[in-house]
Amino acid sequence: MNTVALAFDLGGTELRGALVERSGDVIVRVSAPTLAGAGSEAVIGQIITLADKLLKQHPQAKVVGIGMCAPGPLDPKAGIVIGPPTLAGWHNVPLIDILSRQFGLPVRLENDANAAALGEWRFGAGRGTGSLVFVTVSTGIGGGVVADGHIYHGRRGLAAEIGHMTITGEGDRCFCGAVGCFEAVASGTALGRCQPRRLAPGDGSLLRRLAKDGDISARHVVEAARTGDATARQLVEAEARWLGIGFTNLLHLYSPDLIVMGGGLANGFDLLAPGIRATVEERAMPAYRDVPIVPAELGDRAGLVGAASLILWEGEPGTALAMVQNDETRSGAGGQDEPALAPRA
Repeated sequence: MNTVALAFDLGGTELRGALVERSGDVIVRVSAPTLAGAGSEAVIGQIITLADKLLKQHPQAKVVGIGMCAPGPLDPKAGIVIGPPTLAGWHNVPLIDILSRQFGLPVRLENDANAAALGEWRFGAGRGTGSLVFVTVSTGIGGGVVADGHIYHGRRGLAAEIGHMTITGEGDRCFCGAVGCFEAVASGTALGRCQPRRLAPGDGSLLRRLAKDGDISARHVVEAARTGDATARQLVEAEARWLGIGFTNLLHLYSPDLIVMGGGLANGFDLLAPGIRATVEERAMPAYRDVPIVPAELGDRAGLVGAASLILWEGEPGTALAMVQNDETRSGAGGQDEPALAPRA
């Protein structure tokens, strides 16, 4: 078997793990519901358990390191998860140090949206470009920027919190406490939240039927819009306009070769694209209007593949510029020469 990396994508709902080759191919993957409310020790225990499952399925795997992505805010250079709002009890957790001591292998940490951006840039929709902005539109809105072949981190790795651009002075309050965030008006959650204001439970509307009179989601809106439902079509048009406004800001800020849209709402990209493009044509300065806006290609593999590439492509374009391990980490826990979880022969 070729050299592989263990990769983990830690989300507030699901923890995914995989063995990934340098080609970006996922050999095997496992997942478990994240114990998001149980604290960092419980979740790290889950990571260890999933690693064991992966290696038992492929005992001959030549594992050379661990690539990890997690929700921000986090500091990828220091290897610290600072305090993601979707994970309870995580406050300045030194995740790289903990995992490197546990496994005796090099560990790299990246923001989940940055890792997905890297995966799409290296193996997905962004192949061959010099720069891209990746925007994931799902429960919230996140993003990552690849500029001149490297993830743009900013101070402490906190750059590109795309979802918290202020793009209006009105609307619902964002979970961050502000009003008018991109995420608060254009996420899948925001799209789903618009419907109850227009529709009453049991009114017989298609959206209510699809949701079985429960909560209407963005998926229901897209599904109804595909059938030509007038209300759903209006909602998709409004969503596309908000996305187009946000994407125009990103074009002006970063001037990328490409914008890649991922996340659950990307399943409706074909419906959203005309409105997004029309808004960009209306609002962007002429020099920015020809930048392609395309759907992501890797789906929920993007974070895993991007995280693995932090290990497998280290020192090459696309990896962080200042990710280094200390001598103790390189030699294994406690300075031992033999790793606790050695690459398998």
